Amino acid sequence: MPASICGAWELISNVNFEGYMVALGIGPYLRKIALKLKLRKVIEQHGDQYVIKTVSPFRNYTFSFKLNQEFEEFTQGLDNRHVKSLVTWEGNKLVCVQTGEKKNRGWTHWIEDDKLHLVFLRSCIVKESSADRSLKRSKAVKRKKRCFCRS
Repeated sequence: MPASICGAWELISNVNFEGYMVALGIGPYLRKIALKLKLRKVIEQHGDQYVIKTVSPFRNYTFSFKLNQEFEEFTQGLDNRHVKSLVTWEGNKLVCVQTGEKKNRGWTHWIEDDKLHLVFLRSCIVKESSADRSLKRSKAVKRKKRCFCRS
């Protein structure tokens, strides 16, 4: 069983996030704002329902899902597209595949060295663009012992 990803996490690094946003067609003004944000991510599990909240001074984004069940998602605050998302566990990684207007995109979460890693992926025929974000566990919010984030 992978380490629990549930809890509150604070952004500590961004690698190639601007390149990923360019691949999604996000304009320069929004990219500039997004790169300066100190965001906080909260991951919760309630039974078989997962909730992921991204909180920042600029904009908040929340979505919920059940593992192995496709759902409609509006990527509000990122590229504002409607996608179909499917989230599964692949080993110790929580993987989301998104289909829609921009094909071959998604994200992966996993814990390594007590950090939550988040890799965004956008692939196309010409090139692949990815961004790696590292987040440290927030000391302000304690993990709930009942949360295992694995079905």
